[in-house]
Amino acid sequence: MGSLFGTDGVRGIANLDLTAELAFKLGRAGSYILAQQNPAGRPRILVGKDTRISGDMLESALIAGICSTGADVLTAGIVPTPAVAYLTEKYQANCGIVISASHNPVEDNGIKFFGPAGYKLPDEIEDRIEDLVCRGTDSLSRPQGADVGRVYNIEAANERYLQYLCSCCGQGMNLRGMTVVVDCANGAAYHVGPELWQCMGARVISIGDKPNGININDRCGSTHTEPLKKAVRHYNADIGIAYDGDADRCIAIDEKGNELDGDYIMLICALDMHRQNLLRPASVVATVMSNIGFEIALRRENVRVDSCKVGDRYVLEKMVETGALLGGEQSGHIIFKQYANTGDGLLTSLKLVEVMKRTGLTLSELGREMEKYPQLLVNVSIENKEAVLNHELVRAALANAESRLGEWGKLVVRPSGTEPLVRLMAQGPDHYLLKEVIDDIKKAVEQVAY
Repeated sequence: MGSLFGTDGVRGIANLDLTAELAFKLGRAGSYILAQQNPAGRPRILVGKDTRISGDMLESALIAGICSTGADVLTAGIVPTPAVAYLTEKYQANCGIVISASHNPVEDNGIKFFGPAGYKLPDEIEDRIEDLVCRGTDSLSRPQGADVGRVYNIEAANERYLQYLCSCCGQGMNLRGMTVVVDCANGAAYHVGPELWQCMGARVISIGDKPNGININDRCGSTHTEPLKKAVRHYNADIGIAYDGDADRCIAIDEKGNELDGDYIMLICALDMHRQNLLRPASVVATVMSNIGFEIALRRENVRVDSCKVGDRYVLEKMVETGALLGGEQSGHIIFKQYANTGDGLLTSLKLVEVMKRTGLTLSELGREMEKYPQLLVNVSIENKEAVLNHELVRAALANAESRLGEWGKLVVRPSGTEPLVRLMAQGPDHYLLKEVIDDIKKAVEQVAY
């Protein structure tokens, strides 16, 4: 992987790092490379975006780049990221492109690609696009006349996606009598999120549903759940659902105002599927950052947990490798492989409520299946990350930490892919032990680095 693409597409400050010029080049290079993957007929690229103010600028430049290579563009407007993945496959496009920086603040934006089956692009194809952008796209053909690409608008894109979501639920599921509070993060789900729950018959209170271009993720959504907790308690709601800016993740709030992260949600859904004999094989995929309590709860039920690197693309890769039907991240990116090939916050929240409806249990009762272990995360700033981590003093400190944490603990040491940092994370039943082992590792790292 080069320096342009990260774990979730191309990201940066809009109009500074991620400029209109770069978006134009990405449009040209991406459409050219992806058209080669499926050369039959005229290429078609589907484009969607979230609500941030820079989306119009980047969309225009991206579309211009795509059309300049002779590919057509299908525009979906403001839609959740998983809707782009779904619509790309539905309309048999060569690829889908989302203009979004997910849960990041408004000044950031991003461009990420999906393949024709709704999968995020593998590293090797992103590398080819990046290489072409860096070498320059001027040498690519520039068709004229009738061969220049055209732009077509997809009518009612969100409604088509909504119909699909409803088809993923148990037949005739009706939520009459249930109160749901939805925080849309002033993002891509601001319309389709509340409408989904209304279609299911629930009483809906929506917050974070008035985007103005600059308030996306601003003290709302999945990374800022205090307003949602307050609303759930105020309205005596059965559940609160927080989406992020592009609605590919969700966090839940139970009826008592307690937060349930992606580990809780995935556990509840996995155990429900397992008890219905629908989790075949009896395994789930989670990243190295998942809570040890999640793994212990599944182990009790003879469900295997396969671990992978952080990032939903790596979750999906491991799911394909192991055949798992369910996988996800603590942050709320959860993939239900039977229905989608990417994280989908709306689908995840539907599946969670489906368990509540089927079992008749409250969300707080379902959440008792897991005891969340203390977790301590510390970032250490160093430049020469690989050399430091491979030093014998640091390796000895790591080995000692793992020995002290034992079977019921967990240690993760992860160099940042974007910053000069090493992230140290320890989990276990004893918070004081976690602090001790992290401090020991940090001292060893700093001693070697400085």
